Amino acid sequence: MPQNQMPDALRLEGIAHAFGPNRVLNGIDLTLAVGEVLALVGENGAGKSTLMKIIAGYLAPGEGRTRWQGQPVSADPQEAETAGIVLVHQEFALIPDLSVAENILLGHEPTRCGLIDFAAMNKAAGNALQLLNSDIDPRAGMAGLPVSSWQIVELAKAFASGPRLLLMDEPTAVLGARETEALFARIRAFAAEGGSVIFTSHRLDEVRAISDRVAVLRDGTITLDRPAAGLSEHDIASAMIGREMEDLFPPLAPYPTAAPILAVEGLSVPRDFGPPVQDASFAVAPGEILGIAGLVGSGRTEMVEALVGLRSANARRFILRGAESPLPDAVEAWRLGIAYLTEDRKSRGLLLAENVELNTSLTISALAGGTLIDRDEDSRRYADAQARYSIRAASPKIAVGRLSGGNQQKVLIAKTLAPDPDVVILDEPTRGVDIGAKMQIYQVIAGLAQNGKAVIVISSELPELIGLVHRILVMDRGRVAGIVTPPESTRPTEHEILNLALGLQNHDAST
Repeated sequence: MPQNQMPDALRLEGIAHAFGPNRVLNGIDLTLAVGEVLALVGENGAGKSTLMKIIAGYLAPGEGRTRWQGQPVSADPQEAETAGIVLVHQEFALIPDLSVAENILLGHEPTRCGLIDFAAMNKAAGNALQLLNSDIDPRAGMAGLPVSSWQIVELAKAFASGPRLLLMDEPTAVLGARETEALFARIRAFAAEGGSVIFTSHRLDEVRAISDRVAVLRDGTITLDRPAAGLSEHDIASAMIGREMEDLFPPLAPYPTAAPILAVEGLSVPRDFGPPVQDASFAVAPGEILGIAGLVGSGRTEMVEALVGLRSANARRFILRGAESPLPDAVEAWRLGIAYLTEDRKSRGLLLAENVELNTSLTISALAGGTLIDRDEDSRRYADAQARYSIRAASPKIAVGRLSGGNQQKVLIAKTLAPDPDVVILDEPTRGVDIGAKMQIYQVIAGLAQNGKAVIVISSELPELIGLVHRILVMDRGRVAGIVTPPESTRPTEHEILNLALGLQNHDAST
């Protein structure tokens, strides 16, 4: 907790920065005390990541100065790390071909007689992982681990380096509830030991749970800097978007009475770099939004990827529009009108080096065989997507990797929905996006259901599912633990869902 009698450990004075004509930071003044946890929040594009990179020495500010423990911070990340400043990037900086331990101790490998001491390295890496209450095997290869484990390894690497100031850019975006709580316990211990933390997150409940103070960036300017105690999520969100918050979730349409458009019985997925799925059954109707909840590793993603042909699987019955057939392969699923939005937009969803216009048309081009490019049609399609999904890009020819996370996600949604599918499966559709972009995505999801689409939403954010969907299917260790169907007048509680996800309660798992 903050030690207010101590001098500021970090002081930012008049920090400004621009990328070409785009000014992203405007005279930032900010301090951080010894033992303090500061939440830095703001919409995508507000300047949070740029400010973190300046503090960590990856960027030199255009104006102003940064002082750490009374000394100036130079634009050299190695010097900053030597001084105890460590940045956990939003993008992973791990090497797939190395082991977990080799990644955690990279550049700091223990040696014996001039050679790497692998036993000591595995032990040190294991100790770092234990700080996060993780049972990941230090000897395991990175390539076979799920994305949540990559984040834990990134965090263990940071703690293993002996930091005094930790900068964490969206560290919980791919973590489940248990992993997040373990990280928060470690952050609290680190602060109690005299470490300081700057933490960014789009999850405002997390911001209030972990921080001593909250600073909000909007358009490169600090619009709020107050102790977290007494701040509501409404206060923070309003400071982020510059207006009073309306209802976060759109009104939920009545539960549809139509017959299911898609039903699956006895779906099983073998273990293949992920948890197996056993005997899963459910259905979704036109106009319905079905949520899928579960802890990381519960088999949520594996189950829906099997439905769209991205994993080998078998099922007793697969029924689409009343007709029974085998499970489709990946191309056939698209042609049957089943669309899947991946949880990993950067590696599997978008071509980051290609322009926004091309990315918007990727699905349509692939379904057409990808042999011819109709640039006029691509331009028309992008103009329509930009208006429909409020995509903010300086030019349709800009690389999609240069857009903010929220705008990248909107491009991915536009690409996924371009073929006008009847069944839409969205895996973590609001991961890593700000509150304003979330509201827009929720409106898109509600609009899909209103237009008669069957929608399946996987989310690690239980309030999101509770506010958005008609029913919630809960996974526990590869099985359907229950399907929560609330009465018209009430919504399920997080406690009820977590009991199912943790195997503490069983519901009727009928469809």
